[in-house]
Amino acid sequence: MSVENCDGSLSVSLRNILNSIQCIRDRVRDGESNESDGAFNLSNFWDTLNQAVKAVSQEATKLTLAFSRPPLPSLQDGEKLSESMLKSILTLSTVYYWLPKSQGVTLRRQVRDATVEVLEGVAQLLEVILGSPLGSLTQEQLTSTGGVWSACDQFAQLPKENKGALLVVLSSQTGVVKDAIEEMEQALSEAQDPFNDVLDDDQDEDNRRGNQDTYWSERDRQVISPCRGLMKAAAACMRKLTAAVKANGDVAGPQSVAQLDDLADISRELSPSVDDLALCLYPPMDYSGVENNVSKLAALLKRFLEIIRSSHVCGESELTWVQFLEGAVDHNLQKAKVLIEMDS
Repeated sequence: MSVENCDGSLSVSLRNILNSIQCIRDRVRDGESNESDGAFNLSNFWDTLNQAVKAVSQEATKLTLAFSRPPLPSLQDGEKLSESMLKSILTLSTVYYWLPKSQGVTLRRQVRDATVEVLEGVAQLLEVILGSPLGSLTQEQLTSTGGVWSACDQFAQLPKENKGALLVVLSSQTGVVKDAIEEMEQALSEAQDPFNDVLDDDQDEDNRRGNQDTYWSERDRQVISPCRGLMKAAAACMRKLTAAVKANGDVAGPQSVAQLDDLADISRELSPSVDDLALCLYPPMDYSGVENNVSKLAALLKRFLEIIRSSHVCGESELTWVQFLEGAVDHNLQKAKVLIEMDS
């Protein structure tokens, strides 16, 4: 077989495995776990999954080395490399499917996302190899191989049960809420009429700029105060819940696991609602939009606190701050409504 024909056949083999991996990736992204009536050993799952991830990383390295320098592998060796790569991918996806929803939807979502990232990394590596002259090593190949290694390495950092998975969600969402509050605080501290330093001192009062599209009026600032109070209540709720989960979170039974999932789901709703409120507070302020977003965030916080109250993470000490935050939400909601409706 000529060199050109060999190169072409090797490319066909690589293209076939790429198509297979893309199909597997799509199935993992959208597929469901295989629930079984038998006992599930979580420790055994993690041991097997980590072995599968390590195998994928090793196969990706072999593939890069084989096609990055001459001589190219023979057609037979190239097919063996492709088959070995595909086998490692199939093993990884199969082990992922072992993880049942009963271990926690939140945990399963994070394992799924990590698995998909590995599959996407391998698919990208294959695309780079196919797009480069076979037998040459490019910076893009090195980068793509490093991407696969990085995606595989992150499995060691994944939470091992649903309590840890919820804490990952809370950490992420708390950061988003905190950023929204800090940005608003920064804007308020710096805010002024941005054109006041370019207006002539002797300008007639009648000619002074009459709109406030780019800065807050005094009434705007009054309305913002209880809105900030609601946003801070959201941040406090996340902080307090994190501590409660660390202290009381339990994964021993299906009901406790499901409650952790409920907390994760509503936590993911909170940061977008805080962002929506923060964005509508910037000038020019639309009071009807502010009132709508205030009401939405307050309702969400009340529902969040009720879910916390009825969950196993809420003990006697937690009940105190739950009740306090419920009062804070009601107070800021009513105060905001009064200020918005004033003189309207």
